[in-house]
Amino acid sequence: MRKRGRYYESLACKFLEERDYKIVERNFKCSRYEIDIVALDGDTLVFVEVKGAKNTEFGHPALKVDGVKLRRIRECASEYLSKAKHPFRGCRIDVIAIVGERIEHIKGVPLF
Repeated sequence: MRKRGRYYESLACKFLEERDYKIVERNFKCSRYEIDIVALDGDTLVFVEVKGAKNTEFGHPALKVDGVKLRRIRECASEYLSKAKHPFRGCRIDVIAIVGERIEHIKGVPLF
């Protein structure tokens, strides 16, 4: 399962880099959770959660990013921000959902 997750994260990184995002970190681990990708979109720091599936038989992968998952991302993002060493103006959470080879980028899930 982790191998597939790394595959989806690699697709997401390539997708973001093709859109001029700068990947700052992958798999940032805070005290209790993890953020898949930390990237810069211009001067905006973006915390990216990647979800993937072969198909939508069990629902769209973006639906797996529920309130509990967002709370965990926010907690981890807060820890990351307390240690951030690069300049940024704002920050946000994005979700990248991958179904097969189709990539959907959902921008701006509320951070706090």
